[in-house]
Amino acid sequence: MVKPRRAATDAYRRSWLSGAPPPRWVRVLPVLLLVGVGAASLTDSAPLDLGFLLGAVPPLAVLAYGPLATAMLGAATIGLLTIPAFHLNRPGNTDLFTLGFVATLSIFVSFVRGRRDQQLDLERTIAETAQRAIVPDVRRRVGPVRCASLYRAAERGALVGGDFFDVRPGPHGVRAVLGDVQGHGLSAVATVASVMGAFREAVLDDADAESIAARLDRRLVVDSARTEHAELFATAVILDFAPHRREVRVLACGHPPPVLLRGGAVSTLELDPGPPLGLGLADVLPGAAAMVSLLPGDRLLLASDGVLEARDASGVFYPFVERLARMTDVGLDELPDEIWADLSVYAPKIQDDVTLLILTLDTTGQD
Repeated sequence: MVKPRRAATDAYRRSWLSGAPPPRWVRVLPVLLLVGVGAASLTDSAPLDLGFLLGAVPPLAVLAYGPLATAMLGAATIGLLTIPAFHLNRPGNTDLFTLGFVATLSIFVSFVRGRRDQQLDLERTIAETAQRAIVPDVRRRVGPVRCASLYRAAERGALVGGDFFDVRPGPHGVRAVLGDVQGHGLSAVATVASVMGAFREAVLDDADAESIAARLDRRLVVDSARTEHAELFATAVILDFAPHRREVRVLACGHPPPVLLRGGAVSTLELDPGPPLGLGLADVLPGAAAMVSLLPGDRLLLASDGVLEARDASGVFYPFVERLARMTDVGLDELPDEIWADLSVYAPKIQDDVTLLILTLDTTGQD
C-alpha cells in the first residue's frame, strides 16, 4: 500500500490568497453583511445610514462565488436598497446606478477569475503529476523493509526541489537512496529526474552500493558535459539491504551518514565517505560501504541538509541527534511528522528542501 504524500502544513500550506479555495468565512461574509444590514434597518425605529455598507457586497462576492451567485447577491443588494420597508436612506438614482455598475463589474470580474482558476487548476494538476512521476510516494513496505518518509520542497507550491529519495526492490535486494543535488527549487528538478532514472536502472543491474554510486556519478558527469559551466553534482546516501539477512551496507557520497535509532539510544553511523556524485571521482576515490547489522526494531533515519543545517533565530544549527533522543518512543509512521513539527518550531524560516526517510527491517508479514 502506498502512503499518500501529505499536503504541506504550517508555512508550507497553500493559502487561499495563493490559489486555494477560500475559507468559509470569506464565503459567508457577503451574505452576513447583506442580512445584517437588512436586519438592523428593520429592528431600529430610526432610519439608519447603512446603505453605504451594501456597496461592499458584490466585490466581496467575487472572492468566493461564480458569476451567477455574484449576480444574485448584487440583485439582492439593489432590492434591499429600493424596498421602502428597510428605510435605507431612500437612495437616489445616482446611488442605484453606481451600485448597479459595481455589481455588473463584479459579475465580469467573477467570470474572469473563474476562468483563470480553471486554467491554474489544470496547470497545477499537470505539474503535480509530472513531479510525482519524478519522486513518487514511497511505499510503506518494500519487501522486508518498512518505510516512512516526509518531503517539503523549499519552493512554495512545488512538490519536488533539489532533494531526491526512493526505495526500490531488485534482484540483488532492496536499495534505498536519499540525496541532495546542487541548488533547490524548480531549477533542480531536471537533475533530480536524471539521478532518479539512473538509480532505478542501477537497482536492476548493479550488484552493490559502490556500483550504484558509480552509475549515478557517471550520469551527472555526462549531463554536466552537455551544458557549459553546468557543474552538476549531488550528495547521497545509498543503502543496500542484503536479502534474507538482517544487514545493510551503507555508502555515503559527500552526504551526512544515517542515524541509527536502537531502543532508547540514538547514534550516528561511522562511515568512510566517498566524494559527491558528479565530480567524476567515484572510480578514482570511491568511498567504502560499511556493513551494519540490524537488531529487531532498529530504525535508520536519513535526512537532507534542510534538516541538518536548519538554524534558529540565533543561527544555531538544529541539534538533530539530541532532539531525536526525545522521540525514540514515537512510532515509525508518526516519526516524520513529529520531527517536522519539532523542526518547524526550532527553525521557523526554513529555506532549504526538507527530506526524511526512515527505514526498518521487518521480516514478518511481507507482501
